[in-house]
Amino acid sequence: RGDPLMPTTPKKAKTLLNKGEAHVVTRTPFTIKLRKPTGETTQEVTLGVDAGYSHVGLSAITDKKEVYSSEVRLRIDMVKLNSERRSYRRTRRNRKTWYRQPRFLNRVKSKHKGWLAPSIQHKLDTHVKLVQNTAKLLPFSRVTVEIASFDIQKIINPDITNKEYQQGDQLGFYNVREYVFHRDNHTCQHCKGKSKESVLVVHHIITRQTGGNRPENLVTLCKECHNKHHLGLITLEVKKSKGFKEATFMSLIKSRVVDRLKELGFNVTSTYGYITKYNREVLGLKKSHVNDAFVIAGGSTQKRCDEHLVKQVRKQNRKLFKGSRSHLKNTAPKFVKGFQRYDKVLYGKLECFVFGRRKTGYFNVRLLDGTVVGASVSYKKLKLLESSRTLLKERKKERHFSSTGIEVP
Repeated sequence: RGDPLMPTTPKKAKTLLNKGEAHVVTRTPFTIKLRKPTGETTQEVTLGVDAGYSHVGLSAITDKKEVYSSEVRLRIDMVKLNSERRSYRRTRRNRKTWYRQPRFLNRVKSKHKGWLAPSIQHKLDTHVKLVQNTAKLLPFSRVTVEIASFDIQKIINPDITNKEYQQGDQLGFYNVREYVFHRDNHTCQHCKGKSKESVLVVHHIITRQTGGNRPENLVTLCKECHNKHHLGLITLEVKKSKGFKEATFMSLIKSRVVDRLKELGFNVTSTYGYITKYNREVLGLKKSHVNDAFVIAGGSTQKRCDEHLVKQVRKQNRKLFKGSRSHLKNTAPKFVKGFQRYDKVLYGKLECFVFGRRKTGYFNVRLLDGTVVGASVSYKKLKLLESSRTLLKERKKERHFSSTGIEVP
C-alpha cells in the first residue's frame, strides 16, 4: 500500500525474493517492496537527528534495537561555487551589456520574508530531505532533533557582561580598516616595518568570499609585502581564524528545521546539546555523530546496527568551458563505456565509487572516505551496482565497544 514496514531478516528477505513475492527497491540500505498486501503491524520507532553544519547524524531505534544508523557528510563547496558563478556572470555582463542601465531595489532578501543565503538554505533543505528519505524506509512515529543556540560573543570573551555586548572592540573607530590598523599598531605584520614602506593596506588572510570581512580575517601589510604575497614571492606567517560558521548556522536553523518538519506532518520534539552530552557520557559512548543521534533518539541499552556512511555530492558539472581564459570547449564525456562519475561499482569483491573517468575507459575508483582503491581501473573489471545520485551511500561494518560493553561505531 506504499507505507513502510518494520525491517526483516536477510534470510526472510532472500526467501521473499526467490519466491517472487517482493522486488528490490534500493541496494543501500537494502530495501525490498512486497508485491501483495500484508499485515501493517508496526512498532514504536523514534528517529534521532544530530543536526550540523558539515555532518548530520541519524539513528532510528525501537525498544530493543537500533534499526538504522548513518552519518551524512554535507557539501561545503557551495559558497565557493556560487562566488565563482557570480564572478563569471558579472564579467559577462560588463563585457557584453556595458550599455545597460544598472538595476537596483531588486534584491531577493527584500521580497521574501525569511530569506536565507543559498548555501544555508541548501543545508536546511538537506536536513529535511534526509528525514523524508528515512521516512520512506521506516515507520517512525516521532522525530527528535537536537537544536542549539550559541552566544558567539560569549565564546570569544567568556567574561563579557551587560553593556559590554554593545561596546565591542570596534567601539570608537570609523570602520573596520581603521580598527585593524590600530590593532596592528600601524605596522606591517610581515616585515615589521623593515621595508620602510609608508603605504599600508588591509589584507584578507582567507579570501573574502569564504572568510568575510571580520577583523580576525584581516591583517595589516605594507604595499611592498602585499604585492610580493600576491606574486607568490613570500608566505604570510599569520594564524588563520576558524571563524564561527558552524555556530552561526545552527543559530539560524535551530527552529526552522523543527517548523519545516511539523509542516510536513511529522511528530517533532527537540532537545539540547548539553542533554545529549550528559547522556552520552553516562552510557560511555565516544563522541561521534551517530552516537549523538542514538542518544538523541532516546537510546540506552538497545543493540546497535551497522552504520551507513553517506556523502553528498553535486548533481553534475557540465561546464561549457573550463574557465581558464580559453574558448576551448569542455569535451569531457559524461558517460564512458556506460559509466559516469559517482556510479557505485563492484571492483573485485569491493564496492566502491567512480570519482574520475578517462575517455580511454579507465577510471579512478575510491571509497567514500577518500581511500583510493584503484587510480586507473579498466571498465572491463567494473560492474555497475547503482547509478550516480546526489547521496552516495556505503555500509560500514567495523564496530567497537565502549567501556560499558555497549556496541558503538
